[in-house]
Amino acid sequence: FASRSRRDGAGFTLIELLLVLAILAALAVIVVPRLTGHGKKAKIAAAVQGIGNLEMCLQQFEIDCDRFPTTNEGLQALIQNPGVAGWQGPYVKQDTLPMDPWQNAFQYRSPGSHHADYDLWSFGQDGVDGTEDDITNWTKNQ
Repeated sequence: FASRSRRDGAGFTLIELLLVLAILAALAVIVVPRLTGHGKKAKIAAAVQGIGNLEMCLQQFEIDCDRFPTTNEGLQALIQNPGVAGWQGPYVKQDTLPMDPWQNAFQYRSPGSHHADYDLWSFGQDGVDGTEDDITNWTKNQ
């Protein structure tokens, strides 16, 4: 009788603990990939939006200055006048250029290889140019 009351208050059995761990592992297998996929999709969407925002700033620069910044002037021309008549910036609200969601600088080339005016892109998650995860203003299948 005494041994039964000690067993009742002893806590969980090894089988009960293993069952709980198995349930938690099964939930992790289901939930973690879904959360990971959403994070990746959210960063891609943020990069696409960042490119769109910079495109609007570049269009305003072009309206004021009758041209887009050169590759050498780069996106910095949206913050600081590169010595162009008609410049009415800064065209970007913050003091520094926005970074992509992976904390890399957006890339800019004018004239562009894909667009006559300019190319604008992010290296994507891997941070390497020319790979399949690049996010660009010349492909809309992101």
